[in-house]
Formats: sequence, C-alpha cells, structure tokens
Amino acid sequence: MANRKDFSPTDRTRLKRKSNRGRYDAKTVYDILDAAIFASIGFVIDGQPHLIPTAIWREDVWLYIHGSNGSRLIQHLASGAPAVVSVTHLDGLVLARSAFHGSVNYRSVCLYGEFEKVEAAEEKYRQMQLFYEKLVPGRWQDMRPPTANELAATSVLMIRIEEAVAKIRSGPPIDDEADMLLPHWAGVIPTQQVWGQPQADEKLNPWVVMPDYLARYGAQG
Repeated sequence: MANRKDFSPTDRTRLKRKSNRGRYDAKTVYDILDAAIFASIGFVIDGQPHLIPTAIWREDVWLYIHGSNGSRLIQHLASGAPAVVSVTHLDGLVLARSAFHGSVNYRSVCLYGEFEKVEAAEEKYRQMQLFYEKLVPGRWQDMRPPTANELAATSVLMIRIEEAVAKIRSGPPIDDEADMLLPHWAGVIPTQQVWGQPQADEKLNPWVVMPDYLARYGAQG
C-alpha cells in the first residue's frame, strides 16, 4: 500500500493555537514516528484515563506495538477502544530575554484511532523481526528467535496512521521588540540523543565476541 501524501485535519487534529506549527504531510509525521522508540498511549477505562509508555515501530501506514496477552493495555486496546498515541522529541531549550517567551524546540505527533490485533502467527513473527531490526539492525540474526509458545503469549497490535498531526517548534526565541536591548543572553541550547558504548552482561561467556554491528552502535549520534 502506498504511503499517503497528507492527512486531512479533523476536529481532534486541527490545531487551535500556534496553528502555524502544525504539519499534516505524511513524510513529516512518518519521520517523527520513525525517530521514536517509545510513545505514550492514552485510553480510558470506566471513566478513568490512563497513559502508558510503550515501544513502537512503523511499517507503511501502520504503527505497531506489542506486549503480553495479560497486559491491561493490550487487552483494552485489542477490543477496539479509542486511543491516542503521542510522540515527542526534545530538540533544544529556547532561552528568551523574558521569562514569558522562554520555550523549547520539539517535534511531536498525535495520532488518533483504534488498534486491531495482528492475528496470523507468521505476520506476528515478521513484525517482531522488524521491531528488533529497527532497534538494532543486524540483531535478529544474532539471537534466538521467539518460540511458538512465546509468540502465542505475545500480542502485536496495529493502528492505521490516518488521523494524525505533527507539531514542530524550531529556531531562536521570539522576544518582544521592546525587550531586544535587554542585557540578557538569548538563544538555543540544542540537545540530542547519543548512544553509549555497549556494556557486556557480567554473565556473558568470555568467548563471545561483540559483533561489529554493536561495536558501531555506540558511535551513533
């Protein structure tokens, strides 16, 4: 299925404040989702709101999660209950000349819809492979794959990326003209996620050598 070119704003995704920061094109939404490992998933059970972080991955127009069959999150979402998925990347602290105009640079996505289960065992297996390969390319071939029983104890859910909006803030502070000559430093402190060097399990057999794909992993920015 071809990727969609854009998303039509809905009552839930149309930005009412700072609408100029909204993005509805698929590339922006997909890029933000693909850069994320975790998302927060919101849902309501018996009038009580819940917000649970969980790992995510995307293939085409679908976003995936997985978890134990006994998980309250998985059981509730598998029933087709409404849900919202939220992803945010912090890109920097925006220091303005005034406290009022201090801000942060960020990239975010909110996605609304209903999850459904991936039923076929072969597809669940393939999606778990995609998940691991997103986290650490090359890892799937370097570990024991899930057994039939382990796969049966795991649910994979997917939600169509259809009702979605990205919101982005970038650039320097926006101070009032009257504050521009104040003697206070203004600018941006950028931030980024950096992976450290892999640390071996203390119980690792001494003859096991770190594979090249892991040795390179810590060098990624």
